[in-house]
Amino acid sequence: MEKLDNKTIIRQYIERIENTGDVSNIREFVAEEYTEVYEGERYPIGIQGAIEHVRGVRRVFPDLHLTIENQISEGEWVVTIYSVTGTFKDEWFGMKPTGKPITFTGVNVDRIRDGKIIEHGGAANMLEPLMKAGIIQKK
Repeated sequence: MEKLDNKTIIRQYIERIENTGDVSNIREFVAEEYTEVYEGERYPIGIQGAIEHVRGVRRVFPDLHLTIENQISEGEWVVTIYSVTGTFKDEWFGMKPTGKPITFTGVNVDRIRDGKIIEHGGAANMLEPLMKAGIIQKK
C-alpha cells in the first residue's frame, strides 16, 4: 500500500468519515493517542472520543457536508480551510434545533504521525450563521 501524503489523509478522512458519518473505518485515520485541542487545553480522547465526536456532530447535523476550500501542509501539520452545510436537527450546547439549513466556514489544524491523525484543533465561524438561522437572537 502506498504511503499517502498528509493532505490526502485529511481529505480522505473528511470524505469517508465526516461526510458520511460512517465511523467503521475511523481506525485507518485516527491514532490511539488522538488528542483534541480546544481553547489551548489538550484533551486526549483517543479513537473512542473521535467516534463520539463524529456521531455527535452527525446527530445535530445529519446531512452535514464539509467542503475543503484549501489546504496547507508543512511537516506533520495540515491546515484545512473548509465550508460546511447542514440542517440543524437536534439540540446543541443548549440551542434548540430549527430544522433550518446553515452554512459556516472554519479552519482545522491537524497533526499527523505515521499516517494517522494524532491531534486536532481549529475554529469555526458560527455566530453569524446561527443568527441568520434564527438560532441565536439579537436583543
